[in-house]
Amino acid sequence: MAEENKPNKQEKIGHVVSAGMRKTIVVAVVRKVPHPLYKRIVTKKKKFYAHDEQGTAQVGDVVRIVECRPLSRLKRWNLAEVIRKAVQVGEIVE
Repeated sequence: MAEENKPNKQEKIGHVVSAGMRKTIVVAVVRKVPHPLYKRIVTKKKKFYAHDEQGTAQVGDVVRIVECRPLSRLKRWNLAEVIRKAVQVGEIVE
């Protein structure tokens, strides 16, 4: 019952483009929208900084992020789940 009274939080799905910082990932969210004047479908991309407490996400993963209170100057999102792991290409040992 407590969850029914909570306000809805935004969720976004995107690709991790950077995981070099501790407990922080950068997620690129791509969306396709019609141009306001010419009605042609254009691609818009925006980057979001998200908090990753366990450091589970790696570059190339598809993740779901959920909005939260401000954690720093840029971070306003939490990592909810890793939807799909990136394909890691291993080295060939001869």
